Amino acid sequence: MRAVKTVILEFWNEVDRRLWAIGLLLSLSGVALIYSSTHMSPNPLEQDLYLKQLFWIALGLVAFWVVYALPFRFFEAFAYLFYIVAILALIGVFFLGSTRLGATRWYDLGFLNLQPSELAKIATVFALARFLAYSSKYETNIPKRLLPALFLALLPMLLILRQPDLGTSLVFFAIFLAMLFWSSIPAIYLFFIISPALSLLAALHWISWGLFFLLLLAVLYLVRPGGFFSTATVTVNLLAGMIMPLVWNRLHDYQKLRILIFLDPNRDPRGAGYQIIQSKIAVGSGGLLGKGYMGGTQTKLAFLPEQHTDFIFSVVGEEFGFLGVLVLIALFGYLIHRGIDYAQKARNSFASFTALGITAVLVFQVLVNIGMTIGLMPVTGLPLPLVSYGGTSMITSWIMLGVLAGIGRRRYEY
Repeated sequence: MRAVKTVILEFWNEVDRRLWAIGLLLSLSGVALIYSSTHMSPNPLEQDLYLKQLFWIALGLVAFWVVYALPFRFFEAFAYLFYIVAILALIGVFFLGSTRLGATRWYDLGFLNLQPSELAKIATVFALARFLAYSSKYETNIPKRLLPALFLALLPMLLILRQPDLGTSLVFFAIFLAMLFWSSIPAIYLFFIISPALSLLAALHWISWGLFFLLLLAVLYLVRPGGFFSTATVTVNLLAGMIMPLVWNRLHDYQKLRILIFLDPNRDPRGAGYQIIQSKIAVGSGGLLGKGYMGGTQTKLAFLPEQHTDFIFSVVGEEFGFLGVLVLIALFGYLIHRGIDYAQKARNSFASFTALGITAVLVFQVLVNIGMTIGLMPVTGLPLPLVSYGGTSMITSWIMLGVLAGIGRRRYEY
């Protein structure tokens, strides 16, 4: 018993308590916001969601300490195994998962709807970290480093896109780009990697597509990466632009609507554009100091759908105003700062890549979630980490914090 107490005290003395405390503060703030946005709901089940969120936080805290206690050598050794299990779970959800609103994303475990795509984020970070940490030492050929890394990110991305869950699938692309950047691959190669996506978007109009190709040819002329590489790049970008009509026709109706509403929210103000319009009204009506806790009319009168999940940032803006929003962003800013700091200071390459990959997940989700609530980005359904309602998302967020804290504790180890 004394030995257990000694270990607990040792963990507590060595852990990054500020990181842990800010994670807990964000989580408990989320519970308060969920209660504020659901306590007057006509659905009795929604009124108790804040209690469930407290339960997810408790599980998340357990996960945090378990992960924190494990050496990162453990994650390094089993990185590819975690990845394989995650891929199998993503495949299995098509056969064993539950379907809601046309999407098959969850395993119904009774007490929890497990979303494997959330856990796949961490598994992909581990697998990419393992690959990049080793390949950067022994492989100098950049294409040979790029292709396997692209495969590791693309496989879960495509499986999640098939569910369909476009927002979560994009997280994997963000992880891939951020970790490649960290591996010292020249930035120009990152441009070549994302150029097919840019070509796809530019092909919406022939003028923008033409300008894009002028830019691409100018970059190729200046960089001069070789005849084969240049020809392949131009060919891939031409194909990406030419399949634009096919990609558009393959999108689900709600995905097309999200893009159209992002470009023009007033296109369907009482239908698909209703949510984003109400969200912007909620954020804007908060003013400098907000309307006070549980005083938001947009949230209390249920004008804003999904306010306890994807649009919880709107509740912050309405009830706590601009200052409340700044505080929330500052708290996330500290977590992101610690993640980058640990990535820079970690002497072990695998730990450094892992810290950077986890930080990329946080950055991407925070930016996209806040961006969509204020109309700067299309609605993608990504939750605000640690704050939005959701069991798997909460547990995954705490696991990521546990990994970060563990790396911080052992950052001077090789």
